Amino acid sequence: QMQFMESGGGLVQSGGSLKLSCRVSGASLDGYALGWFRQVPGEDREAISCISIRDGSTYYADSVKGRFTISRDINGNTATLQMDNLKPEDTAVYYCLADWLTAHQPMCEMTLIDYWGQGTQVTVSS
Repeated sequence: QMQFMESGGGLVQSGGSLKLSCRVSGASLDGYALGWFRQVPGEDREAISCISIRDGSTYYADSVKGRFTISRDINGNTATLQMDNLKPEDTAVYYCLADWLTAHQPMCEMTLIDYWGQGTQVTVSS
């Protein structure tokens, strides 16, 4: 059974930075992408970034492109999301996710996400 250990998050002022990390255990991640989606109460979930464990290819939502950077470790079971130039609209609960990749489905498609963790709060004050 896939288990997620999430860390990072917290409170930061607008323009500041935070780093999220996610370590996944309990399953081989070859063929998966790791990443994050976020959710604000009353709003839809938004997949914001993913990285393929196999080849390192990445996806970024337009809302975070140029500000967030995702990476994976050499062991392939940990992903890190460096979030810079944070804005108040980035405030949300951030969930680490694991996405099974296939040739016919786009990476980080929210409706196709298979597994996720318990989430961590990110709050950006203005």
